[in-house]
Amino acid sequence: MQIIEANGARIPALGFGTFRMSEKEVAAVLPEALKTGFRHVDTAQIYDNEAAVGSVLKASGIARDDVFLTTKVWVDRFAPERFGPSVEESLRKLQTDHVDLLLLHWPGGSDVPRDVQIAELNTVRERGLARHIGVSNYTVAQMEEAVALSAAPLVTNQVEYHPWLSQAPVLNAARRLGMSVTAYYAMADGRSASDPLLRDIGQRHGKSAAQVALRWLIQQEGVATLSKTAKVERLEENFAIFDFALSAEEMTAIDGLARPDGRIISPPDLAPDWD
Repeated sequence: MQIIEANGARIPALGFGTFRMSEKEVAAVLPEALKTGFRHVDTAQIYDNEAAVGSVLKASGIARDDVFLTTKVWVDRFAPERFGPSVEESLRKLQTDHVDLLLLHWPGGSDVPRDVQIAELNTVRERGLARHIGVSNYTVAQMEEAVALSAAPLVTNQVEYHPWLSQAPVLNAARRLGMSVTAYYAMADGRSASDPLLRDIGQRHGKSAAQVALRWLIQQEGVATLSKTAKVERLEENFAIFDFALSAEEMTAIDGLARPDGRIISPPDLAPDWD
């Protein structure tokens, strides 16, 4: 597995995401994902599936230190009286004494000042409840503000990222700050699988269009990506992206798919004014 190093963290480049997966789906698919080789698992308080993730990891027999586990604090739990207890609750559900990465889920949706949010994030890290900390859905300015406010290094900004959405400003800022970028919605809600350019590139390598989209992400400096499927039969395909490489010309061609209206996820009460 390719490893992304960022401010002291070692993050497996390909993760299994559980966004919009029910506990039943997690219970059915995550065990097979672990058997396939996934060792980076992403969940969140608001996904309402942390307990299922914890049960699967506990039953897997895989050593805790061999799995990179991420969860995220939801926006209504940013206040000091709720933050720590919410993380403790997440750990009980996940059946572990720590997560490898704890993120603030969105920059909007809360009137708790940013410095308080970041202070709480640092506090749970100092307590050993999280090995590393970071943010999600932050703009460049918000990343810079968070880094300046944080005593501990921030290791990632998890954002929507796929061929139809350029994240060049965020990527450049992350590299300058020593952070990584973790991509979610990597296959653009299924769009990648039917794209003619990705299919054509895939045919050259004996790969699917979806595999090309995932490869394009992890081939970029400092980028990890989450893949997600509720279909067990798709796991092997999603994981088999480390045995080929895209040429510089192919990477550039895929870059060219980006468009101003390419963003899919932008809830008005949570999202910032994007870069």
